Amino acid sequence: MDLRNTTEMSVSTDTYIQGCKSTDLIRPKDSTGHHGKSEEFKVYKRRWAVLILFSFYSASNAMQWIQYSIINNIVTKYYGVSDKWVDWTSMIYMILYIPLIFPGSWFLDKMGLRITALVGVCGTCIGAWIKVFSVDPELFYVSFIGQAVVAFAQVCILSLPARVAAVWFGPDQVSSACSVGVFGNQLGIAVGFVLPPMLVSNSDNLDEIGADLKLMFYLVAGLTTVLVVLMVLFFQDRPPTPPSAAQEATQPNADGESTFIQSLKNLVLNKNYILLLTSYGMNVGVFYAISTLLNPVVLKYYPGHEVDTGRIGLCIVLAGMLGSVVCGIVLDKTHRFKETTLAVYAFSMVGMWVFSFTLDTGHIAVVYVTASLLGFFMTGYLPVGFEFGAELTYPEPEGTSAGLLNAAAQVFGIAFTMLYSELLSSYGDVQANVTMAVMMCVGTVVTALIGSDLKRQAAQGPGAMANP
Repeated sequence: MDLRNTTEMSVSTDTYIQGCKSTDLIRPKDSTGHHGKSEEFKVYKRRWAVLILFSFYSASNAMQWIQYSIINNIVTKYYGVSDKWVDWTSMIYMILYIPLIFPGSWFLDKMGLRITALVGVCGTCIGAWIKVFSVDPELFYVSFIGQAVVAFAQVCILSLPARVAAVWFGPDQVSSACSVGVFGNQLGIAVGFVLPPMLVSNSDNLDEIGADLKLMFYLVAGLTTVLVVLMVLFFQDRPPTPPSAAQEATQPNADGESTFIQSLKNLVLNKNYILLLTSYGMNVGVFYAISTLLNPVVLKYYPGHEVDTGRIGLCIVLAGMLGSVVCGIVLDKTHRFKETTLAVYAFSMVGMWVFSFTLDTGHIAVVYVTASLLGFFMTGYLPVGFEFGAELTYPEPEGTSAGLLNAAAQVFGIAFTMLYSELLSSYGDVQANVTMAVMMCVGTVVTALIGSDLKRQAAQGPGAMANP
């Protein structure tokens, strides 16, 4: 069905059966070619199934990121490796993403959502099963290989929330949908924080630790296997018709196929996007550093509280999930992308300062509260950055702009994690945390310099409407 040349539309029987019921987004098209009352855009009810399935798929990968680091002291005891090696099980996610982002973005651009997602979920499943066969004190390298395979698969995940939202959702739901997509990743991280300390006990008996590790690995491998089946059966590439004027304009061959290299060039030459790239990388980089080294930081003041360490990490992420949803709703209601981005970043910076100076109160409940405050804004910022990036770079593919944002996050994540680890071991947690807080101050200033050039909103035209 050609939306651009049809004056009055009706859904055919085939399309209705294929797409189920849909909600119309009515947009006018005037004599200049802008969309008018004569044209309808549809959002399909199946969009929610696609989004929820993607969220669980993203969670299955993210839950393995912090799987070893959150029980650092137990893993070092069982495998007889240094804590630096355990830190690398987290950092390998960042290391591999950087060189893979360009081929990954190209693959997404050429092959579409479905094929990219299937490659990612299969890679996540294979890596999880490799870990099952690593339960032996001499087989840490097998665990590391499994972790590397899962890290490889994340390139087919991190760039997708903005793309899934843009392809399936209308203009007044796209930011909320993106926040739900990011919500899935944060849900996985939350499970990764809380599940390992609950399943793997800090025992002096290595056989007991091995049995606990095997149980954990089998649970994760089983879950990812189920998700592979569900993704193959139900995850779709795109709806039969575009949900908005902005998406219609970027349909394949709508205005001639733009090359991936040209898209990269346009992004690199976009001053506002480069500023966002820098500030986004700094924010997420600090989050990665804090998350990776949360175990030794908390145990320094509260020895024997491994389970609390996992729960504090859980609080950080749960608060961030709430922040993601709230920020997505705010963006959809106000469309004030610059103001929202700056406000969330500034509060993240304040949260980092508060966290830095409340660890030594002697009351672990205080750490729960301050960590939750930090998480609400710091991880709540993730979908805001994705959506602001999509606005600044339209009509470039959302997967490419989000992919580069994630690449910047990995670069800063590696640098900040190594810096944080060195400062923590050489000078202590106060100096390490204050350094991260200063980085957040710099990021806030950079964010303030970004211009509010909302190209995607402009493409929607005035008077855009969407019904839930």
